Formats: sequence, structure tokens, C-alpha cells
Amino acid sequence: MLTLRSWNFHPPRQPHLMPLLLLALLWRLPAPAQMPAKGRVVVTYLDSKLLKGNPGGENPRRRVSVYLPAGYEANASRRYPTLYYLHGFTWNDSLIFHADGMAALLDEAIAAGQIRPLVVVVPNEQTLFQGSFYANSATNGPWADFTAKELVSFIDKNYRTLARPASRGLAGHSMGGNGTLRLALLYPDTYAAAYALSPAFAAPHPEWMAARPSQSLASRATTPAGLMQDFNAVRLVACARAFSPTPGRGTFGAALPYSFGADSLRHRDTVLAQWGASSPLNLLPTHLASLRQLRGLAFDWGEQDQFQHIPATCRTLDAHLSAYGIPHTAESYEGNHGNRIMGHDGRFYRKVLPFFNQLLQFE
Repeated sequence: MLTLRSWNFHPPRQPHLMPLLLLALLWRLPAPAQMPAKGRVVVTYLDSKLLKGNPGGENPRRRVSVYLPAGYEANASRRYPTLYYLHGFTWNDSLIFHADGMAALLDEAIAAGQIRPLVVVVPNEQTLFQGSFYANSATNGPWADFTAKELVSFIDKNYRTLARPASRGLAGHSMGGNGTLRLALLYPDTYAAAYALSPAFAAPHPEWMAARPSQSLASRATTPAGLMQDFNAVRLVACARAFSPTPGRGTFGAALPYSFGADSLRHRDTVLAQWGASSPLNLLPTHLASLRQLRGLAFDWGEQDQFQHIPATCRTLDAHLSAYGIPHTAESYEGNHGNRIMGHDGRFYRKVLPFFNQLLQFE
């Protein structure tokens, strides 16, 4: 009977097979994906002469985040085209890179050939009321001039850019999409191409200009603190400071399109007209030549956008551009206001970067 004590089997000596088997398996595995070369983000500050002394109390010292592609430091003679990216309302340049992950996305896009190496500039245009709308204002200061002139001059002076319109692109999301359309219309000699993502307030619309009951709150508020719990009330004041400023007068240095009466809101037709005149749609007829100078113009929007005015006003803008014979691309897609902007499947990676890769002049 075989007992455990008598179990004394020793196999004959032979080579260790396990390391050889592992090597064979590893030989058959696909090589790991190579990490893309990393660019870096430089945070700098521009003390704006244009914004200095504005009646609205906005800080003229503006933070600017600049993405420099991999290899920027290694080759001191190489120059790059520049993409200016305009952030949305309540957002800023830091969130574009730290929350949205733009730097890593640019690294991967360059490695994948979505776009050749370039410099990307994101200015911080968040204001006391969350956004400048990239508009010149007698209250807030000349943000359009700051963005299209002073900022561009600052970047061309301090970084190795191809300092010519043919090598500059302009893009932005939401409020930044509005700014993209506005600056493309007003500054035809600055940029070669423009792409607006989900542009807010492309044309007059009840959702944007009425916004009840927030109009009532904004009309009655006597301090900024009285607005801060209501997004639309803050937005209405920000728009009023941008589009219907009254420097030194009123609670916020601006006229709202509605006033609060004893028992109802009353229209202020002159203010409504100012807001309408400031929209990209209403700037269009007097700036057709500006858009004809561009190498490319594009905008898109998600059909399920939470801001219901955006799909409607984008379609209106598309129809007017077509009526005037302005070459452009307008495209809707399945998505909401922000879920398909960044990331590998987002519009920035899939649409915006290839658009500028094709249209900008690279060295």
C-alpha cells in the first residue's frame, strides 16, 4: 500500500520550460501603443492697456494659457501656426486644460496626424459676471479689440509663431462660439479660418432674450450677490454689460431688455434692439466682405442642446449665409451642449483640428 511517506518521486532533470513559454507568448502579443510626445502648457499674464481703467471694474491683468507642441524648445528656428480657442460662459483657460484635458488631446491629435504641430492660445475672459462675450463694451472694456489685436500681438512677440493671418485660426465653444463668429466678422485681417462650436446667441431668440423669471430677478437685484444663485440672471446681466452698457449708471452699469413694473415686466425696445444688433446674424449683412476673405468658416451644434435657442439660431444663420452666397459648413449632430466637444470622439478632435490642419499655412 502506497503511503504519503513513501511518495518520493523525483522527475529527471530537464530545462526550465516556463521562461521559454512566457517569451513565446510575449513574442505573439502586439507591441504596446507608443505614448505620444508631450507638449507643455505655459501660463502667462498680459497686462492689458486696452482694458485698463474700464468703468465696470474688470481686471485688466489677464491670464493666458499657451500650449507649445513637443519639440518647441528643441528647434529654436522653427515657427508654428496659432489656433486661438475661446472658452464658454462660466469657464476659463485653466478649466480648458485641467478639466477638459485639451493638452493631452492635442498631443494625441498631433501624434495621430489629425493636425500638424501648432501653438494653441486660450485667454481667460471670465469676468465679474462670468463672461465678456468677446465684445467691445463701454462698461466692461474693449474685449473684442483685446482678443483680436492686443492678445495676438502679445503672442506673436513672445512665442515663435508664424505671425501672419494665413497661419492663424479661431475657434470656440458656446460663448466662445459666439465670440468666434463675432471676431471673424469684425477682424477679417487677423484670422484665416474660423470654427464655432455650439455658438450661443447666434441670432435673436426668445429663450436668450426673455429668460423669465430670471429677468424679474435681474431687474430687481441691487447687488451681484442677489444674482449668483440664478445662472440665467447672471447671464442676462453679463449680456447687458456686453451689449447694452450704461457705464456709471444703473445697478450693474447696463440696461436690461426688460424692466420690473408694479405687477409685470415691461419691454425696453431700444435695449432689445441693441441686443439684436449685436448678434452675429445681424452683423452679417454689413460684414459680408469679411467672411469672403476667410479660407474657411464652419459651425456645428448638437440637436439635443439644453439651450434650445442654439439649434434654431444656427439653422437661421446657415440659411442667411447661404442666401448671401458665403461659403461655409454648418452641421448638426446627435449630442447636447457639451457631451461631444472634447475627447477622442468629440468635435474638437474629429472636426475642428482637421479643419485647421487643412486650412492654415504651416511652415
